[in-house]
Amino acid sequence: MAVDYSVIGQRIKNARLAKNLTQEALAEKIDISVAFLSRVERGNSHINLKRLSQICGLLDVSEGYILNGASNTATNYLDKEFAELIKSCSPEKQRLIYNIAQVIAESDSEEE
Repeated sequence: MAVDYSVIGQRIKNARLAKNLTQEALAEKIDISVAFLSRVERGNSHINLKRLSQICGLLDVSEGYILNGASNTATNYLDKEFAELIKSCSPEKQRLIYNIAQVIAESDSEEE
C-alpha cells in the first residue's frame, strides 16, 4: 500500500486546527520552519518519524491516526475497515461473518 502524504498532511492540519494552533505556533514548538510544515500539510514534503511523533504528542493524536486514520481510543475505530471488508465479500460470506460476530457478541454479554 502506497503512503498518501496528502492524506497524512490533511490529518495533521485537521488535528492542528482542532487544537486551535496556527502553523507558526506548531512549527515553533517543534523547531521547524512554517514553510516546511505548510508543505507537509499539503503533502508536498515527507515528515520523518521523530517529527511525526513530536507533532502527535503536541496535538494529542496517535501516530496510527495520522498514518492510517485509525484511532484505537475511539469506540468506532474499526467501523470503516469492517464496512470495507464486508463490501468486498459475497453475500454468503457476509452472512457467515455476521453469524460469527453475533455468536461472539452474545458470548461477551453472557460473561458479564
